[in-house]
Amino acid sequence: MNTATAALAPARPAGLSRRIFQVAVAVNLALTAFAVLAYATGFGARLAGEFTFTAKALGQVIFGILFFNVLWAFVWYAVKNLLLKHWAKFSPEERREAFSSRMSRPYDLPGLLQRHSERRIRIIDMIGRRGRFIVLAGSLFFYLYTMIDRTHPTNFATAFLSGTLVDGVITQWLFIALYYSDSVIAAAVFGPQSRVMDGGLARANCLAILTLWTLFKLVMIPLGTAMAELYTPAQFAAVFALIWGSYIATDAFAEVGGSLYGTMKIRVIGVGDVNRKSIAGTVTGFVAGLTLCLAVVLGSGLPSSFIGLAIVISLSNSLLELFSPRGTDDFTMAVGNALWCLGFGAWVLN
Repeated sequence: MNTATAALAPARPAGLSRRIFQVAVAVNLALTAFAVLAYATGFGARLAGEFTFTAKALGQVIFGILFFNVLWAFVWYAVKNLLLKHWAKFSPEERREAFSSRMSRPYDLPGLLQRHSERRIRIIDMIGRRGRFIVLAGSLFFYLYTMIDRTHPTNFATAFLSGTLVDGVITQWLFIALYYSDSVIAAAVFGPQSRVMDGGLARANCLAILTLWTLFKLVMIPLGTAMAELYTPAQFAAVFALIWGSYIATDAFAEVGGSLYGTMKIRVIGVGDVNRKSIAGTVTGFVAGLTLCLAVVLGSGLPSSFIGLAIVISLSNSLLELFSPRGTDDFTMAVGNALWCLGFGAWVLN
């Protein structure tokens, strides 16, 4: 039995879930219209990137979406299901509810926490989310980091973002289409990253993160263009790592540390029924982010002034991860890192 159970406020997720869904639909409609306009007329093509609508090209996009968002998700859906069954001791009905949309009827999270260990539930939530995400994010980050380091594209910050518009729009429609569904496919697509501890707002949290990440790609277009004029091509890969790699490391290890050994006493706002974080998680995330930043700066042979930038970014990541409303920290950390790098390039290097 968890002592935090009594502190849970009555959940009223329906209205917020619906509003997040409506915003996600509106944003993706706008992005879809923009993509169609760009590819049909050339207007905005610089932002949309190049994409040839051939059967082969569309097939590659659809295969990638199915592999990473469905097939790979089924692996971690199975892992999380087994952990809920054998370690958290969830009944078959409790597991079905955990992987459902949780929006057709009230989700009794307080009752669930009376019957099961909150610590174990948090750890299982973390394994499902980070297990699915860290392999994909780590592989993509390593590929892009080495690509930028090798090719030095003109606009290093957006060279890869513009080419993902079609993929992002289709992926967003997949999540939107399955948002209210209780099918096995929906359970697999949303299940690994939908926290049990988020109660009836679990899928809303996932959709909010996905929508904000899509918007971040557009925000980075002008920021990336400005930064490409401030840094030398030899510095592009390092700046890319300071923006993306540091926030991925901070976010991931903050959740890992908080789930494994943190005491969840810091109350935060956000999209979820239970919004609490820990000092242990924040410290773990800071150490992980700082380690990566310093490794990048020292390994790239950058001037000593970059060490100061690494420390500032690491502190900023930790504070934004802690105080941003849950579901928005990916966006705030990434934008914050980009702004720090932009300011550093403008005021220190020039």
